[in-house]
Order: sequence, then C-alpha cells, then structure tokens
Amino acid sequence: MNKAITDGLVLMPPEFSNNLSVWSRGDGTPGSASYQGASDAAFVPADQDFGGCLEVQKTQGVQKLRYKGETPLLRGCYLRVRARVKAVSGSLPRVRIAGYAAGAAGQPISGIVTTGPEVPLTAYGRVVEVSAIIGIGDRPGVDLSWGAAAIYGHFGLDLVGLNGGVVRVDDLVIEDITSVFLRDMISTVDVRDYGAIGDGATDDSAAFEAAAADADGREVLVPKGVYRLGSTVTLHAPVRFEGQVVMPQEAQLLLPRSFDLPTYIDAFGDEELGFKKAVQALFNNVDHDALDMKGRKVTLRGPVDIQDAVVSKTAFDTRRVIRNGLFEAAESVAWQVDTVVSAARYDPADPRRLSDVAGVEAITPGALVEGAGVGREIYVRAKNEATQELTLNLPLYGADGTQDFTLTAFQPMLDFSGFSRLSHFAFENVELQCNGRASGVRLAASGEGFGLYDCAITRPRDRGVMSTNRGCEGLRVSRCRFVSDEVDQDVSARRSVALNVNSERALLSDCVAQGFRHFAVIGGEQAALRGNDLSQGDAVPDGVRSAGIVLTQPLSFAVVSGNQITDCFVEWTNEHRVAAAASTQAFRGVMVSDNLFKADNVAPWFSFIVLKPIGTGHYPLGVSITGNVFRSKAGSIDRAERLDESMGAFDRDRYQQVAMHSNSFLSVTAPAANPAVSDHQQSSAAATWVVDGAGALPFDARVQRADAVVAQGVIKDDTGAALHEMPHVLAAQGATGQDLHLIWSTAVKGRVGVTLRGDR
Repeated sequence: MNKAITDGLVLMPPEFSNNLSVWSRGDGTPGSASYQGASDAAFVPADQDFGGCLEVQKTQGVQKLRYKGETPLLRGCYLRVRARVKAVSGSLPRVRIAGYAAGAAGQPISGIVTTGPEVPLTAYGRVVEVSAIIGIGDRPGVDLSWGAAAIYGHFGLDLVGLNGGVVRVDDLVIEDITSVFLRDMISTVDVRDYGAIGDGATDDSAAFEAAAADADGREVLVPKGVYRLGSTVTLHAPVRFEGQVVMPQEAQLLLPRSFDLPTYIDAFGDEELGFKKAVQALFNNVDHDALDMKGRKVTLRGPVDIQDAVVSKTAFDTRRVIRNGLFEAAESVAWQVDTVVSAARYDPADPRRLSDVAGVEAITPGALVEGAGVGREIYVRAKNEATQELTLNLPLYGADGTQDFTLTAFQPMLDFSGFSRLSHFAFENVELQCNGRASGVRLAASGEGFGLYDCAITRPRDRGVMSTNRGCEGLRVSRCRFVSDEVDQDVSARRSVALNVNSERALLSDCVAQGFRHFAVIGGEQAALRGNDLSQGDAVPDGVRSAGIVLTQPLSFAVVSGNQITDCFVEWTNEHRVAAAASTQAFRGVMVSDNLFKADNVAPWFSFIVLKPIGTGHYPLGVSITGNVFRSKAGSIDRAERLDESMGAFDRDRYQQVAMHSNSFLSVTAPAANPAVSDHQQSSAAATWVVDGAGALPFDARVQRADAVVAQGVIKDDTGAALHEMPHVLAAQGATGQDLHLIWSTAVKGRVGVTLRGDR
C-alpha cells in the first residue's frame, strides 16, 4: 500500500530552489516567519554532495525548519520524513526530524512526542541522514505516534546544541512507508515471503511451516498458485487458501487453528479430496475431536474408503465426530454393484465358513450372501484365496452341503470396513443423499459405540447402514431419517434395508423410516428400539406387507417400545442360529410395549407381531406384549399376533412366562391375551363343561391351566337346586388342546368367568 501511488496523494514538499517562502522558521503554521530573505539562510545552487540545498547558520537554541504545507495523516498510513545534512563550519550541532501535529481547526495536539531521535554532526563535510517515522498508530518502529486526533502535520527538522555553526540541508523527503507495517496491520503472513514458490514442483513444506511459526496469531495466506508439500505439514496458525496444495497420499496437512471442511476443500481445490485429507487429519492428532463440515455439500464420485484416506491407522478407539454437512452420490460407474454366483460347501460344524468356493478371487469381502438356507443380512467377513474359503459374519440355518450362492457387493458412500476396529465414532447432523445409486455407510470390522445422531440417509440403493462384521456393537442411531428409493414400488418388489445389526446393545431411537423392505434386521442381543416411526405400505388392495423389525436370534433380549409401526410388523425368527432346525431353542427375552401398530388396506391374515420358527420343538419363554394399540383400517384383520409355521413349529406344551395383556384392539377379529378371560354360558345341564379357548390365547397357544373360575350367578342342577361347590379343571383338551374342561360333581348349568393361561 502506497497512497502516493494508489491515490495520487502529494506528500513531497517543494525543493528549496523553488521558493524559500514555504519554509517556516517556526512551527510551519500560517503566519509564521519564513526563510525567504533571511540573513541566516540562503539557497546554495551547486553543492558537491547535494546539488541545490539550503545553507543555514544556527542562531537560536532550537533552530526550526518546517514545511508550511499541510501534509495529511491518514488512518492506517505511515510516513517517513528524512533529510541529509552536513556541517560546513563553526559549532557542530545535533539534528532531528520534528513536526507540528495539527488537530481540528489546525490546533496543536498536546501530550504527544513531536521530535525524533537526535543525530550529532561530528565532522565537517560528512553527510549524515536523519529520519523519523510518523503515524496515527502506535506500532514498534514508529517514532512519532500522534493518535487519531491528528489530521495533518508541518514537517521538517531541528538544529539543537551550540549556536554559530553553519550546516547545509538537502531537500526534505516525505514518503509513504505503510508497506513496512502492512504484514502486521492486516494480520497476514504470506508463505511467499518465506520462500514458497507455488510452481507445483518445488517442495514448499519448509516455507509453510516457517510462515506459521512466525505468524504469532496472525493468519497465514497461501496466495494463488499450486504448492507442493512433500511431507506432513502442521500449521499452528489460522490459514486462508487462495491457491491449492498437492501432496502425497500418506502426507498429512494438519491445521489445528483452521480445522473445518471448507478450509480443506479450498486447500486441495476438490470437495472429495478435501474431505479425505480432512478426515486424515481428524484421525491424526489435529487437536480436534470433530470435523465441522459447516453446511458444505461433498459430491462423491465413488465409495470413500475412510481407512485408506487415513492411511496411518487400522484401529482407532478415541471419540471422533463428523458433523453439519451433506454427501451426495454423483452419477458414476463406480457405484456399480458386483454380483458373483459361486458354488461353495457349508458345514454346520464350522458355522461361519464357506469352503471350496469357486472363483473366490472374484468375491469382495463385505458381499451379501444369498442362497437356500441362508438368513437375511449374511455377509462375507473375509476371504482366503489360498484355501478357497470365505468367513461369514453369522451362521447359516440350513445350507448343509454344496450349492450355488449369490454374493453381491454393495457400494457404500462412506466405507469404514478397512478398520480392524473403530470405536466411538459418530455422525451428527449429516445427510447422505444416495440418489438410488449407492448405499450409505458400511461399518468397521469391529468396535463399539458407532453413532448417527440427527442424520438422514435418503434413497439408498441397497442399504442405509450395513454391518458386515461386529463394528455395530453398542450402535447408536437416534433422531435419524431413512427414506427408501423404493417408496413408490410395491412392497413385494422392495429389497432395501435401512440398517442391520450383528452384535450386542444396539439402540435405535426416535428415527423415521419410510418405504424399505425392512427397517432393521437385528442379529444381536440386547437391542432396544424406542420411539421410532416406521411406515412400509403401498397402494395395493389387500397387499402384502413386510417386516419392519426383524429379530433373528431366539435368545434376543430385545425391547420394542413406544414406536409407531405402520403397514409393517415385528418378525422374530431363529434364522441366525447354527442348525436352527436341528435343535430345540427357547424364543426368549423380548418385550413389546406401548407401541402404536396400524395397518391400512391389508389382507385379513396380516398380523403385527409374527413368530416364525425354523425347525420344530421351539417355544417362547419370557415374552411380554403389553400396553400396545393394534388398529386396522379399511377392513379387519384376524389377529394382532400370529405364529408362522411355514418353516417350523412351536411346542405348544412348553410355552412359559408369556404375558400379553392391557392391549387395545380396533378392527381385530380375535383379540388375544394371556391370561385370557372367557365368559362361558352353559345353557343345558352337564357334568363336563367345555370352555372353548381357540383364538383367545396368543400364538395359537394351548390352554395350559385356569387361574380362576368364578360363578357369574347361581349354578343350578336340572331341578333348579343351587350347587355350592367348585369344579376341577382339565387343561389342553380337544383336538388342538385349546379347550378347558370344567368337571362338576353332577350335571349343572349356569355361567362362569374363566381365566385361561397358555403358558406354564
């Protein structure tokens, strides 16, 4: 910055040869005496050192020389006043730059320094330069700091010391030297001042770090250009990028004072690369636990391998967060799903392995496995090409021997599967717009506490959040929105899943999910689903509906509470148990409470809670279904709960600790409860009363016992005489075991209330 150049500001006073009348003997104020015609001063036209100059004899204690012109003082502008002086004869005085500081109406400003450093003249004929810097600001190096009240000055010099000496003064120079202070004034350090070239070839790493080390709180500026950084660079200063940097993949750019996604995008000139380098820094001690995207959208041209971007770590257990942004899948062939059909052998004795896999080299770890006897959400954990083996995340339930399997590798936008372990990582306020091209997120091989909070995964092609191993332990998904790309398709044609879980302690709360085949497939124990809003219907009359929540372990210990479940149901199977059909298992530890179940325009056989055993001899143990509302619109359904025995059967004599009560039923033909109260009217006298319990108990249970038999009025024999005794009961009567017999001592008639139980 130089006002004389940029604004045409006139700072230089006229030469002495022009007119001595503008040179004052006093302060330079209007009316002060000048050197024109003075007896102690004269213009010398041809000095051997100066050319034209002013010769002055010192006759006063402080001999002043001031330019009468008003030299302006501008905010942010600094002036240097200098002159060359030499002694000619007589006493040797001292010389200093001096000035008159004028405020409003030209009045002098008090309380400030108006004279610069003194320079002695020590020999005749020796040229000495005297100078001072004047400005409004008080900065190091400013000799005369006059403050904001100063408007202009009358500048010149003083001769002090003994009188009688004769000195010659060259023309006074006043110049703008603001550029000397510019770096401090705008708090910017330019990397070019420290040797950065910006030609894309020279390694500018040292220059960047030197600039940051010297910044002292100021901003480091990377001007236009391409700067190659050959190694890891850490800049402990705020940074602004006008140019771009290029660096090897393994080299890190660590910006602790400017750690946000927009800065990294500016640094690398590309959204996707900027995100990768920012994530690399996030995992490598950048003094931040979170990467703030600051509302930026990152367009991805293919899956981002997060571990590959981080480079230096394959396991990480410290909290890290990515927040406040959006990812969008661009149109690209990189999202193409790879499908392989391969013959392989499965042995239940080695339940998580496929052996003798044909074409194993073409199979991608993380691929979904489908085939006869294969449960939902079975994935390839790892492969061994040398032994032609695949390791699976969960066992198969009935695929003994050799068969063809279909293996499909989905393409997630953000892929964490390269980490052997990743814990306490989270997304907050992040949206993944999959656009029907990509899946959302694939979790790490292992780890706990992965979280998604206030996020949205919209239109995933195949999966929203998929766990192909055990990186879902303690998964937390809260206040998130999942919208399928298949919302407009019939339920029977849908194949997408919002998320799956293989491990323990998942918590899914307050989420909204629309249009998936399944919202959640839970293959781990101790899951809790609370406050979610699920909707999976279509417009087909009496249409097929799919499970919104699938529990795949018989020992589930799951809580489904406070959800709104519309046009879908809760399905509980044992498909992820080894040899499910070959052993007896207890379906135990599930609580379904305080949910709002609703179905619209569904077939009568639709039910909201479905138990689907694989194999025979299984039974429920410790199951609670309480406080729910079951409602069917546009037609009634037969039951709210159902036992699906298409692949197996329950042992109805072994039901234990099954509680179903305090529920509300709207347009449900056969409301079930356990215990169930049956009001039996015996119109003709009989010694054995048959109380029909068919349909009254949940999951097609047999009547195991009666907790109470209460006479509703007088029990009478054929003569009208009252019978004052209790009957005994015989449970599990009739062809299906759903009748209860009341045995009286004689034939009687009347009305009783019976409390039936279908469990032991």
